[in-house]
Amino acid sequence: MIIDAHNHPDWHGHNLERFLKNTADNNIDVTWLLSWECPPDEADPSFNSAMMSFGQNCPIPFSNCVSYDQRAPGKFVLGYAPDPRRPEAIDQLDAAVSIYKVKVCGELKLRMMYDNFDALRMYRFCAEKKLPVIVHIDYEFNSGRKYPRPNYWYGGGIEAFERAIQACPETIFLGHAPGFWAHISGDDQYNKASYPKGPTLPGGKVVQMLRDYPNLYCDLSAGSGFNALNRDHAFARDFLLEFKDRVLYARDYFDSQHQELLNSLDLPADVLEQIYSGNALRLAPLENQP
Repeated sequence: MIIDAHNHPDWHGHNLERFLKNTADNNIDVTWLLSWECPPDEADPSFNSAMMSFGQNCPIPFSNCVSYDQRAPGKFVLGYAPDPRRPEAIDQLDAAVSIYKVKVCGELKLRMMYDNFDALRMYRFCAEKKLPVIVHIDYEFNSGRKYPRPNYWYGGGIEAFERAIQACPETIFLGHAPGFWAHISGDDQYNKASYPKGPTLPGGKVVQMLRDYPNLYCDLSAGSGFNALNRDHAFARDFLLEFKDRVLYARDYFDSQHQELLNSLDLPADVLEQIYSGNALRLAPLENQP
């Protein structure tokens, strides 16, 4: 079984029909389908052509996820992450769990420090409901732009994320995106390049945090997750063997590069099974799962 633990509806040219064909072509059985709800002025406009929000006031509304699930039952695990700065956030997440059987809080992609007090309150609610929390981290770079914003950072860096993990030890967190995965190496490229190159050096913050915090997991999706493993295959194999029970296969796109890389690393079959589906099933059991 293969579970894609990170994707979105109406994303990068894929409506439901194309989405389902793509998952079939890639032997994907189930997809974690995630919202991205943030204030309009916090969304990077470079993504405008990659998504269709039908005029709603956020990039990827939860209602789009619900629509997919209702039209293709059994193909999706629903994810929803309201903006915790909104006073109704926890009530809305509670309703989504009760009404739509949401099993994941994600994707959290906001221009705030991830240890914001309101966010901590929501993470603790997620622990009560057994919802893993997927966070997107991006550092501030000089983009050369001035408007509408000079850059699009999210989360406040790895230190703010670590403080959230420490403050909410009962909550399962999944790290994702360039600002997380650049820290797989002990170099200083994390705030200089979104996709660092070269051998992976000892002392990476991600490795240290995985060893220190059993409630931290990894979302392999997107170019950032792929790049983190592809830059140094020997390191990648050792990393996946050590953390086989806390790494989830995911795409955030519609290609096969993550599968091709994982399958090339000569990993034991039981390790691949955990990465492809076992860890995801443990965090978000399927309705018909024993």
